[in-house]
Amino acid sequence: MKLLVYGAGVCGSLFAARMHEAGHDVSLLARGARLTALRRQGVQLAEEDDPVRRVPVPVTEQPDGGYDLITVFVRSHQVDAVLESLAGVQGDVLFLLNWAAGPETLGAVIGHERVLLGFPATGGTMDGDVVRYRRTNFITRRVAMPIGEPDGRTTPRLERIVETFRTAGINAKAEPQMDAWLRTHAAFEVPLGQAVHTAGGPVALADTPDAVSGMLHLMRQNLAAMETPPVPRAFAALRALPQGLLVAVLRRFLKSPTAVHSGLSDRSPATTAELERLAEQLGARAGAH
Repeated sequence: MKLLVYGAGVCGSLFAARMHEAGHDVSLLARGARLTALRRQGVQLAEEDDPVRRVPVPVTEQPDGGYDLITVFVRSHQVDAVLESLAGVQGDVLFLLNWAAGPETLGAVIGHERVLLGFPATGGTMDGDVVRYRRTNFITRRVAMPIGEPDGRTTPRLERIVETFRTAGINAKAEPQMDAWLRTHAAFEVPLGQAVHTAGGPVALADTPDAVSGMLHLMRQNLAAMETPPVPRAFAALRALPQGLLVAVLRRFLKSPTAVHSGLSDRSPATTAELERLAEQLGARAGAH
């Protein structure tokens, strides 16, 4: 497979390295200092505290010609610029990112027939130019990386992409309700991320029950505004279970190692901008129905 990986952060770097090691013709798109570092040392990976290893993934500054597949790993507020740069580049485009605006906004720029949706089930941090990732990333974790067609069909190209990823050792699955999955995720993530940011961290939020209650209220509002049931269906519990029970469960989660060591503590401008963009997307879709 001739593959362009657009975005050289944690997720894009891990994905590109894995696909390159599986024998695919991979180009990793990066710019600025990140591009310079990749050209000099390749993708540098470290599994938790293990020694750093280098994967010589070819890098590029601009899309070139055509590809069998283009995978996009960027923040939601960066998507507009990506769409413009891909409008004249041939190849199906799999958006593996936070996105609550629906597939139509993507297809309007690059062509609706090219769009696939997904979400990267991975985690890690950038330590300088080194990607440090947890053992429970998308390669080994029990929850598969969901990928789907905008209309929910199981098409030959979707089956081919899922099988290609699995053969490369990446745990992927076809998700027939990918748009609803992404919107459900945003409905939960936006109040969570903004509340954690305001409180100064997940543990600080957990120690403020009223703030957790307010966060839960916003989650319920977002889910109630959806025109389809939440996906996965387990998120329906946020609307059905008693508030006191849910607040207790959320507070326990916020104090867990999963929350403490996740990206929830990231207070960077990029994270703030992404949460704002997702909130705008949720609001726009709620207003349209």
